[in-house]
Amino acid sequence: MELEKLKEIIAEVLSVDPREVTEETRFVEDLCADSLDVYQIVIGIEETFDIDIAEEDVLRIKTVGEAVALIRRSV
Repeated sequence: MELEKLKEIIAEVLSVDPREVTEETRFVEDLCADSLDVYQIVIGIEETFDIDIAEEDVLRIKTVGEAVALIRRSV
């Protein structure tokens, strides 16, 4: 459930096909996300899952799977 919702957020922010996003997908290297993109994705996550993500956690997230794990720990 978290992965599918996250894929939707990523697809909307980065204009990518959500079917191409996997847990191994890296935000910067694979999706070419810049810092503004990542910020928008984080805002989408916080609003969708009603959680707050600390800045230090954001800086550590490199893959979609790591973001899913953070969401699961936070809900």
